[in-house]
Order: sequence, then structure tokens, then C-alpha cells
Amino acid sequence: MAYQEVTTTGYGTRVGNSFKSIGTGFVLLIAATALLWWNEGRAVKTAKMLEEAGSAYVEMPNPDKKDASLDGELICGTAMATTEDSLSDNQFGIGAKAISLKRKVEYYQWIEHASEEKEDKLGGKEVTTTTYTYSKEWVSRPVESAQFKDPAYQKLNTVLTTYEDQEQWAENVSWGAYKLSESLIHSISSKEAMDLAISEDLLTQFDKATKTAYERFYGVKQPTQPAQSAQPAQTVVLSDSAKAVADSLQAVNDSINKAMANAENKKDLEYIHQAGNVLYFGRVPGSPEVGDVRVTFEKVVPAKVTVMAVVDGDTFKPFKAKNGKRFETLVMGKKTGDEIIEDAQDANSTWTWILRIVGILLVISAFKSIFGFLTMILKVVPFIANIIGFGVNIVCTILGIFWSLIIIALAWLFYRPLLSICLLAIGAFLVWVFAFKGKDKLKELAAKAGNKTAPQAAPVAPAEPAAPTTTNNTEA
Repeated sequence: MAYQEVTTTGYGTRVGNSFKSIGTGFVLLIAATALLWWNEGRAVKTAKMLEEAGSAYVEMPNPDKKDASLDGELICGTAMATTEDSLSDNQFGIGAKAISLKRKVEYYQWIEHASEEKEDKLGGKEVTTTTYTYSKEWVSRPVESAQFKDPAYQKLNTVLTTYEDQEQWAENVSWGAYKLSESLIHSISSKEAMDLAISEDLLTQFDKATKTAYERFYGVKQPTQPAQSAQPAQTVVLSDSAKAVADSLQAVNDSINKAMANAENKKDLEYIHQAGNVLYFGRVPGSPEVGDVRVTFEKVVPAKVTVMAVVDGDTFKPFKAKNGKRFETLVMGKKTGDEIIEDAQDANSTWTWILRIVGILLVISAFKSIFGFLTMILKVVPFIANIIGFGVNIVCTILGIFWSLIIIALAWLFYRPLLSICLLAIGAFLVWVFAFKGKDKLKELAAKAGNKTAPQAAPVAPAEPAAPTTTNNTEA
């Protein structure tokens, strides 16, 4: 079964924490308000900068030849990014003529996952049940298992060796007759797997060191697994999100294992396995054990790229708009300046909405922190507290949205005064139309409807003259 830890928090402590969270809520409210205000200003400044850049750039027809007349101009052109720099990874004795050389290190480790379930008790106490589960995964850093909650999994992690991730970039990258700046160089993303050419002597040294580390931890025999009762994977049902993450990780591992199996450049020792661009430290790459390490090597190769930046002699610098915003970009392949500007505008709009949503959610969270004590005071009776809490959450949500819209509107008035005034005028006109003209129209329609539905009296026929009457008097 999974390992569980149960803690109880008293009513007084919970109420005290809820009052403390009021201060946190105000701080969060200020930060979220600042984010919403800043985001609107950023969006407007970026849009104006892109508009200015879109009308200022000129196409560079032939980047392979320097053109002095373009010095200081914002240009857009396409050419091959190449380099003659040689990069090397001295720890593994490999190198290549490339724009970048990258090393990624992963460790196979036990990972602790924690999930909490909270339950309110009569009297205001809260019981928190924390469930700890464990799984073996590839991670970017060794995991210290001595602090795991479940004693059955403590001190189960080890690593056969340790290396740091590394990323090297060429200093001299040519783009036609020009040189790319450092920021533009780092935008090149033409990655390729790097075939390894590690010497036999170095591989043998790696193998001996890895074998020593393996036997120190596992001994000569196969490693033992935790007791069956400590295997949570057989008793815990993963959530949909956890399953998605696990499936994606498994897909990545399967692709790496398949690539290693099909690689042509393969070298296998007892504890070292080289295949393609992967160097594996462990017994069997297809069946990893805790402590195994795999190192993946990639390089960034010459590629055709499109640059939009200001020509500065034989290199480039960012375009500076009138509002101070700067802009330069490098995209893979061939693109026109209009396409680049359009993509940048779309990205600006996307980020604006993302930050707006984040800001609104933060404002709502801030109000919930500020007014959370109202619910907490009533936690002595959980049923009543849940009802009041539901109402408080609704009010905080409405208040948060209202507050956010006010801040965004004020920011628009500050950053886009003409547009805001026009929108306000249109809004006021519509209010006037619906409030006053609409009211009169409704009265008119109501009157017409009343006339149509009122019952009409039947027409009165003209009275006919009365017939003469004859009286006969009979004497007795």
C-alpha cells in the first residue's frame, strides 16, 4: 500500500492563519494589479514598436555582398548561417565544427510524489491525509532519497556517475557577408544528433569506473527491489494528468531506446553502451536500473535563416523604436518581413491575453485570501462553512473580475487615451439610446399593443319607432 501521513490542525491555528493570509492577500492584490497595468502598457508599446518596424524595414536582396548604403537601416534578409569554429567536449573527448554543441544528462531515480486530501471536522479541526507514492523516472538531477517519507524507499537512490549539462556556442557565425550577434546566434535551432567518436581507451575507463560504482551499491548480485507491500504503483490509480505525463515520458524513453537499438555507430562494453548520440552508463539500456545515467549529445548545424535587425557595420544590432522598445529576430528558413511582423504581432496578442488571464486569476486569489477568514470562522460547523464559503468564492470571483476590468480600463485610458475615449463615447451613446430612446420606443409599442388587444364594443343598431297601441275600454 501507499505510504500515508495524517496531520491535524486545530481550529485556533486555522483561524489565526486565515487572519495572517489577509496581509498576504493585499500583497498579492497589489502585485496582480501591477501585472495587469504593466501588461497593458507592454502590449501597447510592443504593438507600436512593431508597427514602426513594419513601416521602416527594407528587404536585403543579397546578404552575400555588403552594402554600405544599408548601414543603420532595419533590414530583412535570408542567407545561410555558417561557422568555422570548432567546439569540443573535453570530458568525453569529442568535438565538431558546429554553431553549438549541447550535452544533456539524465539520471534514473526513484521519485516521491505527494497528494493531499483535507477534511473538516466538527469543532473546526482539519485533518490532512498526505499520500506518498514512488516511481522510477529519468530526471535531470540526482534525487536525495534519504528524505523520503516512506522508510521502504529511503536511501534507495544512487548514481553511477555525475555530469553537468553543457551548452557551447560558436563566437563567429557568418550570415552571408555579415556576422551574427550573440543574441541572434543563440536563436538558431537547427539541432541534429551528434555521432559520437569516443576513444576506446576513454570508454574503457568509463566502464571500469561505472562497474566499481555499480558493485559498491548493488554488489555483484542483481539489485533487490523494495518489498511488495511498498510498491505503490500496483495499488494507486494515477490521475489523468499524471497518466499523460507518464505516457509522454515513456514515449520519449521508448524513442531513445529504439534509436539506440537501431544506431549504426554502436559500442557495447559491460557497463558502457554507445549508440548514435547517446552514451549510456548501466548494464542494460533497454531495462534501466536506479542509478543508470544517459548522456545525449546534439549539435546546431549551419542552416538557412532570416534576420530582421539593424545593420551595424559588418554585424547587427536591435532596432530601437521611438518609445524605446527594441526589436531584432532570427527565424529559421525563408520569410518575408511582413510575415515576421505579423507573427510578432500575433505573439504579442497571445502573451497579452495570457498575462491578462493570469492577472485576473491572481486578483481573484487575492480577494479569496483577504476574505477567507469569514469562512474559516464558521468551520466549527463544516456544513454551514461550506455554504458560506461557496458564496464567498462567488463574491470574490465577481469582485476580482470587476477589479481587473477596472484596472485594464484605466490602463487603456492611460496608454490608449484616444481609443478609450472613443469607446467610452460609443458606450455612452448606446446607453443613452437604450435607456431613453428605447424607453420611449417601448412605451409606443406598448400603446400599440394595448390598442390591438383591447375588446371592442358591438355596434348599436338604430332604434325603430314604437308601434302605436290601442286601448279598448269595456264597460261592465
